[in-house]
Amino acid sequence: MTTKAERTRELLVETALRLFRERGYEATTMRLIAHEARMSPGSAYYYFEGKDALVHELYVRIQQEHRQRALPLLQDGAGLADNLRTVLHTGLDTMAPYHAFGSTMLHVALSRSSSVSPFSEESAAARAAATSLMREVLTVSRGPRGTSTHPRLAELLWLGYLGVTLHWVTDTSPDQRRTRVLVDGVAPIIARTVTLSRLPVGRRLAGDVFRLMDRLASPTADRSDP
Repeated sequence: MTTKAERTRELLVETALRLFRERGYEATTMRLIAHEARMSPGSAYYYFEGKDALVHELYVRIQQEHRQRALPLLQDGAGLADNLRTVLHTGLDTMAPYHAFGSTMLHVALSRSSSVSPFSEESAAARAAATSLMREVLTVSRGPRGTSTHPRLAELLWLGYLGVTLHWVTDTSPDQRRTRVLVDGVAPIIARTVTLSRLPVGRRLAGDVFRLMDRLASPTADRSDP
């Protein structure tokens, strides 16, 4: 049985999602969310410190549901392409109810300075959950197992998942079918790339990619080296 506090949190999340879809993210305020949920702004702020916190709540929920959907379908010893295709499709299934919301959030989330960016410190919990799921894919799949796999390879798979998500957000085809086609086509390409990363030259290339990622994530990334 859910508690009153849990029901209140759920009401705020559902109300915020509806307003984000109807009015857009920037036009939606905590005061408006509280009004639509029939509670005082102070009560709303008691549960969530702002509308960004509501977005992060959604991020975490999506990752939890995605994991619950995907893990039972991963096949131990199957090819990476097959398991990756499974996890990407279940990700799209999980996000499907939020497609309209995603389009209103896109320009906000793409800013690296935004707290709702998938790269922000505030998004760390959802990012860690998504990367952990990709690590599970690597663990159970035939081929990537072993110590020769780059320890941060799951991060690259997560970046690939972000690319698929970006395509999905902007996909206007019926039921986002073009993104489904993308998943089926890109999964074997990523799998072959992972295979190459096990070779010495591939490991060096992967190391170069991560060094670049770390440099871009640095607060001094906009400064030119002498």
